[in-house]
Amino acid sequence: MQHDALDAAGILKRNRYVDHGVSGTKTSRPGLDAMLEDVEPGDVVTVYKLDRLGRSTAHVVTLLHELTERGVHVRSLSDGLDTTTPTGKAMLSMLAVFAEMERSFISERTTAGLAAARQQGRTGGRPKKADAAMQRRAQTLRDSGESVPDIARTLGISTATAYRITKSKSAA
Repeated sequence: MQHDALDAAGILKRNRYVDHGVSGTKTSRPGLDAMLEDVEPGDVVTVYKLDRLGRSTAHVVTLLHELTERGVHVRSLSDGLDTTTPTGKAMLSMLAVFAEMERSFISERTTAGLAAARQQGRTGGRPKKADAAMQRRAQTLRDSGESVPDIARTLGISTATAYRITKSKSAA
């Protein structure tokens, strides 16, 4: 269906950038990256639908803004957006406003969610690998002359963690 619409719009197959088997949720895709590298001021990027550029409103608007800043126009066959026209430029501005609003909503929800979690006694982030008892045991082993890699093996932690939670005898 998409290719039929591009055929009807006169877009030659050799001028198409396609990402087969790559999720549209990724901001970096081989076909998209190649197109962004190849376009020049005055070019018109034609897509079947705006969601072919990216899955999130914010990503699509960012790409549209980047392209228009570079003097590249965008035409969406299904959405009726054409930045070569005054109406298309106005629509692009409205999209930018909605994307900014979406970013604000996401930020507010994240902040509220973190605050609610803190009130319930939950903290975010990765759990600590070594609790206070393990840190004391590691330091005791280090003070007795045990090597850090041996301490790591004994306690089942990484060497980097063992270094982080112990201090050498000379530093103590």
